[in-house]
Amino acid sequence: MGREVTEEVEAPLCSGNDLDPRTAASTAREGFRGERTIPEGTAPVKATQVRWRDLPNKDQLFILSLCRLSEPLSNVCLLPYIFYLVRSVLPPPSTPDPESDTASPSPEASDAAAARISEFSGLLVAAFPLAQFLVSLPWGRLSDKHGRRLSIVGGLAVSVLANIGFGFSRSFGALLFWRVLAGFANGNVGIMRTVTAEVVRERRYQTKAFLLLPLVFNAGMVASLALGGCLAEPVANMAWLFGPDGILNTSGNPGGVQWALDYPYALPALLNAAVLGISLVLAMAGLKETLPGKEDQTDIGLKVGAAIMQGFKRFRPRRQRQEYVRIDSSEDTFLGQTRPDLEKPIPVGTSAGRKTLSFRDIWTRRVACALVSFGLLPLHNSAFMHIFPVYLSSPPADNSEASAFVFAGGLGLRSSTIGIWLSTFGVCGILLQLFIYPRLQARIGTRGVFRIALFLFPATYAAAPYLSLLAGDDEGTQRWVFLSLVVCAQIMARTMAIPSTVILLTEAAPAKNVLGTIHGAGNMLASLARAIGPAIGGYVFALGMEDGVIGLVWWLYLVIIALCALAWSYIMERDEV
Repeated sequence: MGREVTEEVEAPLCSGNDLDPRTAASTAREGFRGERTIPEGTAPVKATQVRWRDLPNKDQLFILSLCRLSEPLSNVCLLPYIFYLVRSVLPPPSTPDPESDTASPSPEASDAAAARISEFSGLLVAAFPLAQFLVSLPWGRLSDKHGRRLSIVGGLAVSVLANIGFGFSRSFGALLFWRVLAGFANGNVGIMRTVTAEVVRERRYQTKAFLLLPLVFNAGMVASLALGGCLAEPVANMAWLFGPDGILNTSGNPGGVQWALDYPYALPALLNAAVLGISLVLAMAGLKETLPGKEDQTDIGLKVGAAIMQGFKRFRPRRQRQEYVRIDSSEDTFLGQTRPDLEKPIPVGTSAGRKTLSFRDIWTRRVACALVSFGLLPLHNSAFMHIFPVYLSSPPADNSEASAFVFAGGLGLRSSTIGIWLSTFGVCGILLQLFIYPRLQARIGTRGVFRIALFLFPATYAAAPYLSLLAGDDEGTQRWVFLSLVVCAQIMARTMAIPSTVILLTEAAPAKNVLGTIHGAGNMLASLARAIGPAIGGYVFALGMEDGVIGLVWWLYLVIIALCALAWSYIMERDEV
């Protein structure tokens, strides 16, 4: 039996979940404030503030963070200009009569065209996560058997190729093919989360470490949205460089740089490929294997990287180097699992923490509940990420006779404005993740932070379509203020929810040697949700555009899914009590 000791830690990972029954004799259930039982004879560990610079294995975390940029760069970059990209590759629905007296399309024709673009853009957005869904679990199982390094390096190489191909595609079929290939390459996101847990094993560092990949993901999204919006159509958006009088227009073409005219959306994709190429080189030369039992495995890439580092060291002044040494303590646990040597003597010839689970035994009730919660979040969040830029790009409508729920039109913003606007508020998400989330999580626990985010989502979705009523020229200030509130609230909720779902899923793992499989399944389920969300969202959005009810997708789909996620969080908590 253990004695009750209250231990204040800076950012506990547990969120009020019960531990595995086999550990109940030595560890009590952790509360929102990190209370737990410490076994007899074990001195309580003094609380210390963990800073970012205190994290161990910084070189591996740095390389892993660069690798994590692959998904936001490959997937999110096109969102600010997707409306205009799809419009440029789709043939016109009908050829206008040259003898017609009307030079501009009617409002009904504009709504029909916007609805058609919404449907096709939904398919294009959904292709990436659908491909991830098909390969996530096989990637996870493969990494559990043969190592993590191969899947990460291989995925980066294919991502570079897919971005180049996407940039130079001028048909919808070609765009769809390269999106699918990029999705296949990025089915290893769950493996990166597993590597984080294997690189940083001490519990007191894990909250900071698990924030790192979502933080990099948010930073990648911010940069990708801004660069995607500004670099698309460079002849118009960067006329000083690519325009008729631009610096790079050395041929004097009256329209501007010719390749930029032929491929107006290639520049963002080429920049993505360059950044991922750098990540690929660093991963090949420096990312070590972390699969238990294969930590010492090496290959030609690591040997070359080690040789290069030895060459650099010859030109650096020698200084005492401090290595990360793992110290066994009562806090040296793996996300809520106590050390087996504190529970019972370990027979000679066995290995602690290496119990073998059958594939069927992995899927406990707790894992299943965490997976459902993990999948519900992207089901509405990914739909918002697709619908909102399309909504902002759609032409405004006359809502002089609008009612409380029947009104139409978007805001008619340019791709560069959309990209800068979304990325600017994305910075708020990064600051929140850096300075607010750890303190809030330490105070109310992971589930408490998650619950706040789940309340924010439906309120934001319910209010967002009313921006259409402020699309007139006379409502400029009100429109921008209301838009900022909507974007900031959604980004705040997303920033708090994503790391919380990762932590809750990791805590649910019955053993650490199946984390690759569990995170692979989680990524697989999330990928399916990210495919279904934009596809259904785009279709419902098109129906709303055609019927003159722009809020249809917001109220009928996004709000309902967000409320289901909120209700499930209470069901999951009751099931674990």
